[in-house]
Amino acid sequence: MDGNGRWARRRGLPRIAGHRRGTENLRRVLRAAVEFDIKILTIYAFSTENWGRPEEEVQGLLSILRHMIDREVPELHEQGVRLCHLGRMERLPMKLEQRILDAIELTKDNDRLTLNVAFNYGGRAEIVDAIREIIAEGLPAEEVDEALVSNHLSTAGQPDPDLIIRTSGEMRLSNFLIWQAAYAEFYTTPTLWPDFDKGELYAALEDFNQRERRFGQVPGRSQD
Repeated sequence: MDGNGRWARRRGLPRIAGHRRGTENLRRVLRAAVEFDIKILTIYAFSTENWGRPEEEVQGLLSILRHMIDREVPELHEQGVRLCHLGRMERLPMKLEQRILDAIELTKDNDRLTLNVAFNYGGRAEIVDAIREIIAEGLPAEEVDEALVSNHLSTAGQPDPDLIIRTSGEMRLSNFLIWQAAYAEFYTTPTLWPDFDKGELYAALEDFNQRERRFGQVPGRSQD
């Protein structure tokens, strides 16, 4: 969800104002996702590298997440949205961690849409954590395969993403789902995240529907 800071700067506002606007925008994107029958939506809210931003901005982002959970989770629960957290809990304030765990528990049985919130998340850190878990379980090397690694990731039990949308014209993954995105389609738009709306999401889906997904095979051959 890139471009919050630029959106604010263009309006002479502090960066945190852009992050607040971006959080508010999530509501309309979620409504559109439900309308378009998207079953799993993952948002990249805060990376492991974002801790290096100015302290005021970091604390502002943590505050926004707290307010978002308090304000939005009851409605999301009513709408049948299941919340999942991707990333590490370490470094998060204890009260915020508990809010996240409570939201996950409250919505765990919902099945209309799964919303993965990647907060304190990094693709490389996720893979490192998976390897550590596998080693801790004492599994022999010959049992390690792609399925085993996938089952130790934050997205265990979920399919790999079909489409990754990057706003604000950026052309990189920025450490996002780097294992899961091996064969995802990539779509970028110059639109800044706070301005990304239902029409923008529809355009991304239309573009995706025109793609020929080969998964490493030659055109026209079965992927079975």
